[in-house]
Amino acid sequence: MKKIASTLAGITLLGGLVGISVGPADAVRTAAECTSHDVAVRYRHTDDGAGHRYGRIVMTNVSDHACRSGGFGGLSYVGFGDGTQVGAAADRRGGASSFTLLPGEHAASRVDETRAANYPRHRCSPHAVDGFRVYVPNETASLYVPHRTTGCLDSDIHLLTHRAFRKR
Repeated sequence: MKKIASTLAGITLLGGLVGISVGPADAVRTAAECTSHDVAVRYRHTDDGAGHRYGRIVMTNVSDHACRSGGFGGLSYVGFGDGTQVGAAADRRGGASSFTLLPGEHAASRVDETRAANYPRHRCSPHAVDGFRVYVPNETASLYVPHRTTGCLDSDIHLLTHRAFRKR
């Protein structure tokens, strides 16, 4: 028993002197939060039905390191050619979980867009939308995704709903 303890102590000391490299699993556990500089975002249309358009905001890690994310980002329509928000920000639905994105990996947030034409013109005040303003979870800098459609200027009308980002 003494010999085993002595051998283990020697290995531990040797590991400390030589330096043991950190493996990929350790890098994933210690990854910093994903920022808008680490990822690219795009919109992918998936379906239409009953006055709705469905799709996903896809977030891809374009950095050279792993990063942590998860939960809800922010999503809204923008227009006027200058990024001004059009109408209400997206409502959030469902639960959230955290995950790590390795370089090149993706996460997605499902999006449900209610068509502005479902509302009376005098109430909605329809306006052209240039795209989405997207916030990565826990980030304050936004990213822009082109997406031409029509929104409502009335912020009491909520046209957008999205789910938490999930790793794909």
